[in-house]
Amino acid sequence: MSESIFDRLQKGVVLLDGGMGTELIASGFPQGACPETWNVEKADIILQIHKSYFDAGSDVVLTNSFGGSKIKLTSYELGEKCYDLNYAAATLAITIKPEGKYVAGSMGPTGKFLKPLGEYTAEEFEDAYSEQAQGLADGGVDFLLIETQYDLNEAFCALRGARKVTEIPVFVTMTFEKCPRGYFTIMGNSAAQCIEELEKKEVPIVGTNCTLNSEDMAELVKIMRENTSLPLIAQANAGQPSISESGEVIYSQALEDYVSFIPQMIENGADIIGGCCGTNPDYIKRMSEIIKQ
Repeated sequence: MSESIFDRLQKGVVLLDGGMGTELIASGFPQGACPETWNVEKADIILQIHKSYFDAGSDVVLTNSFGGSKIKLTSYELGEKCYDLNYAAATLAITIKPEGKYVAGSMGPTGKFLKPLGEYTAEEFEDAYSEQAQGLADGGVDFLLIETQYDLNEAFCALRGARKVTEIPVFVTMTFEKCPRGYFTIMGNSAAQCIEELEKKEVPIVGTNCTLNSEDMAELVKIMRENTSLPLIAQANAGQPSISESGEVIYSQALEDYVSFIPQMIENGADIIGGCCGTNPDYIKRMSEIIKQ
């Protein structure tokens, strides 16, 4: 029996992978298409992306299922493929997983809003996440990561949906913006409030990803650590995206600047680190070297 992610955490910092979207775009992914379809149509490319992250030093890779909730897939008229696409995402990553490494089932936001702001009920969100979690769990992931959540209430729906269908561990990361008075989600949830509410729901590992560069993320981790003793996840963006003259998406934080804040992020209390948008295997390789030091 291989050791659980909780056992692995006892041995030191755990390294996640970097951006999946960044690598998909680099592999020729067409704008406006559905990333999850590549789990079936271009499985070899997804396998290669996972392998490149494991080779770079990742302890954990995330499945290519960030937009795999039934609601998100419905916007591509693929709602009925929810289970199959998530199951494929999980089995692909598991196929390439080396001994002693892990696969996390990625569950990103629906992109919609709950009533009264949006048109969805909590039950509809819950059901959408439930089917996704079922596909990922049946596909063999080691744990689920409900990530990039900007609304605590949506995060709770995802949590309930996942727990309804599987007993594997479920972790949650929220995404924050830096404001003059601190770090808040776009729905106005503070970092301290998110930690407190997720602890009440007995989420065993919490954290933050996306939106912020590594410097701001290191500062946010310090605030989160002051509010919890739980293991913390931190996955920063490579700064902010912009479009180059040639029409490519580029990020404002170069590799060396990005990794220069990783020691501080760990010192401030991050237990599980990885990259988000704009990061690639080169970033992960450098982070792996820093962790080893």
